[in-house]
Amino acid sequence: MPKKRKEPLRMCLGCREMRPKKDLTRLVCTSAGTVEIDPTGKRPGRGAYVCGSSDCVQRAVETRRLGKALRQGFSAEAVQNLRKELERREGGA
Repeated sequence: MPKKRKEPLRMCLGCREMRPKKDLTRLVCTSAGTVEIDPTGKRPGRGAYVCGSSDCVQRAVETRRLGKALRQGFSAEAVQNLRKELERREGGA
């Protein structure tokens, strides 16, 4: 009988719920200092997880959880670009 593998859990920075890693979106702080979406979950850099909704991203930014997790501050323009990209990906999926 094969052994059942444990599914990794991560916490969403917006709603603070533990969810399976594959259900969350990983944001990564690159070496250039920009924040990008990591669709593969394997890009180098400091990462943080959020739900796919733009509300969770907004909540994570407003409460400064995203900045603390990535150890970086954000401009309003960077947050807007991130929200637009997440909304575009949700609409296409």
